[in-house]
Amino acid sequence: MLVHPNPNPVAFSLGPVDIHWYGLMYVVAFGLFLLLGRVRIRQPHIAAQGWKNQDLDDMLFYGMLGVVVGGRLGEVLFYQPAHFFANPLEIFKVWQGGMSFHGGFIGVLVAMALWARKAGRNVLDVYDFIAPMVPLGYAAGRLGNFINHELPGRIADPDLPWAMLWPADGWHTPPIFIEGLRHPSPLYQMLVDGILVFLILWPFARKARPRLAVGAMFTLLYGCARFFTEYFRVPDWETTVAGLPITSGQVLSLPMIVAALAMLGWAYSRDGRRVAGAPPAA
Repeated sequence: MLVHPNPNPVAFSLGPVDIHWYGLMYVVAFGLFLLLGRVRIRQPHIAAQGWKNQDLDDMLFYGMLGVVVGGRLGEVLFYQPAHFFANPLEIFKVWQGGMSFHGGFIGVLVAMALWARKAGRNVLDVYDFIAPMVPLGYAAGRLGNFINHELPGRIADPDLPWAMLWPADGWHTPPIFIEGLRHPSPLYQMLVDGILVFLILWPFARKARPRLAVGAMFTLLYGCARFFTEYFRVPDWETTVAGLPITSGQVLSLPMIVAALAMLGWAYSRDGRRVAGAPPAA
C-alpha cells in the first residue's frame, strides 16, 4: 500500500504571488514543445519544408492561448457546467487545476489554423509538425494533476502494490483520505496517454509520411490510450451505450478514434497520399 505524498500545491511564493506546481507543469510542457520542436526542425524531411525557430516561437504563443482557453472551456462545458455556471468567477482560477484535454485539443486545432493562415502554411502540415511535440507536454500536465491529487482512481485491489490512499478535495495537514485504496489514475494517464504515445509517435514521425498521417496517428493513439486509462479513473460522469457503461472521457475519445481512422484512410489513399511539398504519388 502506498500513501499519496500530498504536497502543498503551492511550490513557492514570490512576495504576495503563489506559484503553483500545476502552473509549473505547464511551463515544463511549453518548454518541452520548444525543445522537441528544435530537434524536429533538424529532421531532413521537416527541414525541407523550411521550418524555422521563429515559427516555433510564434506557434507556442498561439498554442498557449489554445490550450488555456480551450482546456478551460472544455472543463466548463464537458464536465462541470452546473458548478461553473453557478460560480462563474471560478472559471478563471486555472491555477487550481481543472483543464480538459479534449477542450485543449480543440483549442489548439483552432489556434494552429489561425497561425497557419497568418503564416501562409497548409494547416495540415502544421498539425503534422506539432503532433509529436504534444504527448510529453500532456504527461507533464497529468503530473500536475497528481501533485494536486486530482482525478482520483477507482477503488483498487488491496493487493495491488501501487494501490494508494488518496487525499480528499482540498489540501489538508494532516491529510484527509477518501475511502478505499485507489488506482493512481493521473500517473497511469501520464505513462500511457503521454509517454507511451510519445514513444510510438516520435519514431513514426521521424520519416516522411503522407500529409495528415502524423496528426491522424497522434489522434488515434491518444484516443485509444485515453479510452483504456478511463477504466481506472473515477469518471466525471458516466452513461450507458448498448447496455455498457461508458465514461465522459470515453464518450469524448470515441469521435477522436473514428475521425483518426478516417483521416489515416484518406492520408494513405490515392487522393491523399502525398508527402507535404511533394507531388502526388503515381
